[in-house]
Amino acid sequence: MDWNHLRAFHETASTGSLSAAARRLGLTQPTLSRQIQALEARLGVPLFERIGRRLALTQTGSDLLDHIRVMNDAADAVALAASGRVEEIGGRVCISATDTYCAYLLPPVIARIRAQAPGVSIAIVAANELSNLHRREADIAVRHVRPDQPGLVGRHVCDTEACFYASRDWTARNPLPRTVADLAGDALIGFGDTERFSAYLRGIGIPMCAEDFRLIADSSVAIWEMVKRGMGVAAMLREIARRTPEVVELLPDMPPISVPVWLVTHKELQSSPRIRLVHDILAEELARL
Repeated sequence: MDWNHLRAFHETASTGSLSAAARRLGLTQPTLSRQIQALEARLGVPLFERIGRRLALTQTGSDLLDHIRVMNDAADAVALAASGRVEEIGGRVCISATDTYCAYLLPPVIARIRAQAPGVSIAIVAANELSNLHRREADIAVRHVRPDQPGLVGRHVCDTEACFYASRDWTARNPLPRTVADLAGDALIGFGDTERFSAYLRGIGIPMCAEDFRLIADSSVAIWEMVKRGMGVAAMLREIARRTPEVVELLPDMPPISVPVWLVTHKELQSSPRIRLVHDILAEELARL
């Protein structure tokens, strides 16, 4: 049985979309569709049914997926082991981080990596959700949580701090908050999952519910741009705020929010010279921030 057909089925089942699976595999959507059709023809059973714009597994497809997932994990492990044993200081290294880190903090770090290792190609994944390192969505991840999955290795680089900020224009038009509870209201910009975000805010003394947010974004970069334009208040890392002269820190007497910085990679990649080089430069530069 053709592994390419099985892999096409696995990615499509995992993403629920032909287009998303094609992007992951670097294929065109028609090619991916033909591979799945060939697998269905070989097996003599349908594996998917279309519901609206998404694909849903049939019962046979669901049963088959359990077996193929084991095969795919084994293939990923082989690829990781092979990558970790490449000896030359060259090749591709993929780094994932939040969109704010990618936009405001990583560029000078990447410039140093490019100068020190011109044979290494760097790919940046700007995502506020955790990249799947087992599936090689990234080689190195900059995270704010300790890794807890088997096979992952984390290095605690430093602890940074976040505070609440507004633009000078906003502070000229609005009364300054005197307590953390004063931040509740229309001024606070919501981030991502507002249920989870509001629960976190309540934990630090800001009485907000998900329904209270009138302005929401799932991109920290978008939120920061709105803050700079005087559209509201949001939390941001101090090292980014220091680079933004048009904003001011609110509640300077409030204890800052501690944010750990971890570098995470798969243990199989630790022996790769290019991964070690990029990892060490990242650790040194991020700690310097």
